[in-house]
Amino acid sequence: MIRIAAATIRLRRLSFVGTFIALALGSALMAALGLVLDTTVTAPPRPPQRYSTVPVVVAGSQTLTVPTGRGGASAPLAEPRGVPADVVAAFPDAVVDRVFRAYYGRDGVGRPWSALGLDGQALRQGRAPAADDEIAVADGRLGDRVPVVTDGGLVRYTIVGIVTDGPQPAVFFTDARAAALHPRVDALALTRSADDVRSVIGDRAIVLTGQDRARLDANREPDARDRNNAATIVGIALGFAAFVAIFVVASTFAFAVAQRRAEFALLRATGATPGQIRRMVYAEALLVAVTAAAAGTAAGPWLAARISSQFVPAWVSTLSNAHWPLWTSFGTGAAVALLGALAAAWRAGRVRPGEALRETAVEPRVMPLTRWVLGLGVLGTALVTMAVTAIGDPGAATNRKTYMPVVMLLVAAAGLLAPALVRPVARAVAAALDRPRGATGLVASASARASARRTAAIAAPVLVTVGLAAALLTASALTDTAKVALDKPPIPAAATVVATGGAGLDQELVRALPDAQFSTPTSVYTLEGDTALIRREALAVTWVPDDAVMVTPDLALPVGSTAHVWLADGSPAALRVIGELPLGSPADLLVGAGNAYSARPTVAYLSARVPIPPGHNATYSNARTAGPSASRTGLFVVLAIVLGYTALSLVNTLLMAAPDRAGEHRTLRLLGALRSQILRVSLLEVLISVAIGVVLASACAFIAVGSLWLTLLRVTGPLTITVPWLPLGAITAGTIALALLTALVSGARPVARASGGGARG
Repeated sequence: MIRIAAATIRLRRLSFVGTFIALALGSALMAALGLVLDTTVTAPPRPPQRYSTVPVVVAGSQTLTVPTGRGGASAPLAEPRGVPADVVAAFPDAVVDRVFRAYYGRDGVGRPWSALGLDGQALRQGRAPAADDEIAVADGRLGDRVPVVTDGGLVRYTIVGIVTDGPQPAVFFTDARAAALHPRVDALALTRSADDVRSVIGDRAIVLTGQDRARLDANREPDARDRNNAATIVGIALGFAAFVAIFVVASTFAFAVAQRRAEFALLRATGATPGQIRRMVYAEALLVAVTAAAAGTAAGPWLAARISSQFVPAWVSTLSNAHWPLWTSFGTGAAVALLGALAAAWRAGRVRPGEALRETAVEPRVMPLTRWVLGLGVLGTALVTMAVTAIGDPGAATNRKTYMPVVMLLVAAAGLLAPALVRPVARAVAAALDRPRGATGLVASASARASARRTAAIAAPVLVTVGLAAALLTASALTDTAKVALDKPPIPAAATVVATGGAGLDQELVRALPDAQFSTPTSVYTLEGDTALIRREALAVTWVPDDAVMVTPDLALPVGSTAHVWLADGSPAALRVIGELPLGSPADLLVGAGNAYSARPTVAYLSARVPIPPGHNATYSNARTAGPSASRTGLFVVLAIVLGYTALSLVNTLLMAAPDRAGEHRTLRLLGALRSQILRVSLLEVLISVAIGVVLASACAFIAVGSLWLTLLRVTGPLTITVPWLPLGAITAGTIALALLTALVSGARPVARASGGGARG
């Protein structure tokens, strides 16, 4: 059987080249994305930066731990605690470090001069600060008088020292000035033995050594966030790659088997059993799968090295050399081919010996019951998923990860049901061609309807290409619009002042804004199900009392009840629930401004515009528009992968379909058709197939975006749907041009052969 399968593949190379390329590219993508995912997940954290030159660091508690029904639950504190005064007094030889926000043309931190060198920085020019109005910085000119904004306000300082660059922009003050600006001691740097330090402090503070010193670095949370974002984007890309591989391979393999009905009928007539026919198809699939998956997997590391910069955080420099992505890719590629051949082999085994004698231009039943069940089941799953989101959790619709699976399900359903939809859709598409094109349009539309399986096979890659692009780009723009709508002022305000950068509004500026209401980002911890401690985004606002809270509906805390929570510094609080926030609110809770601790306000709401004192890091907010984000960038990368994949699939499907038209072309020549007329028929038939794919893609996009709009209607109210016509037009036009060019190239030879064997005219 293997020998027969190998001979068949050699004789019908064109029928298998599409499957081979699709499998090879899919395996390469899955191997590459698997390596990138492993790189993102397993990359070691950055080595300690802020305290890279000292062996032992003492810091205040960084973790909140609460008792639960299963022992205890912990989470990192949003508001780290300082080192207790008695611990500081116990180590007179320690370097006392204070780290506080300082805005000097950009976001940075202020530190005492004695902390210089803890992160490897050194004095490069000038001298150490000696007076309260002197500083040392990494960028600037000696003698310049510059403004620096700290928590207390804006003060001008003289630059007396230039230091080398460090891991974080820093302004170095005298030790006394740093203590006055920021009384809390954030860390003690020691050269003693860690065991000796622990024996002195007990459980009053924590001792950090080795890699644990990185827990105090400023990049700790951003690195974790970048890692999670990258893993999410790569996971989505991997899911799309697997989806498109299965979709395209199944469609291509089914079409290849459908082309060989006469061949299977002749084998049956010579005594082959249905089981032998099925085993032959499986053997062909296995041979193609093994070679294609091996080729694709071998190319995986090369491809991973070229796409990793689009996904992996910049601080990760080494690509993973793990073997599991390669083995997984190889196994998945082989499994995809066998799954794609499963239904096709079952149909091949049902071919009857006499079918070769009565094969006509009109295909037999193109939609078996199993395909109907599977297609309608996938469509039903998509519709139920949309309904569950719209009814149960409409706020989740603003997350791209929520609607991407729905789009894939809709496209898969359309692809499965495509053969049944070809004929009615082809009639509608061809109606416009029959009149202006006369007999040419009539023949092309009739051929497209009669060869429903061939038409569906050509339309499938178009459906994936245009459908995914239209649905994902339009839905992404809609969710961005929803996020902007949700970012509206929570209270009436004539003007809004926002902090430029992450340092927040300093106290001097706060005092300079009369009658303003302020909002400060913070965190609140809740215990879910008496087992999980959840850190939730919250805002500390001036219009909520310090003993009260407003919550979103998902917390299930009715107005008038008591919320038992932990605040940003880990202190427990019992807060009165005085109101419910709307669905989709940017924060889960609103607490009183007194619960913001050391965090600065980032937004001020004013009843009228007033001048902002110069030098402060603040500006009036204009109407906000959605900007680029990491997830949106990842979305474009995913689409680029999918578009390249399906473009190759479209080309190969058209090349596979070309030989089927040779007999049709000879018949048309015998009827007196010119070469140019035959070529126009071929091009129009391909154009109809592409148009069917575009129509089905538009239907998928309409359903996906429409359901998203209806879901967001409950969260934000009516939203404007902005269709990105330019990229969609370019993608659609490129797909049409690619299809017509391939049809022109692949159809020229069969037309020439038909002309050689038919009447001349």
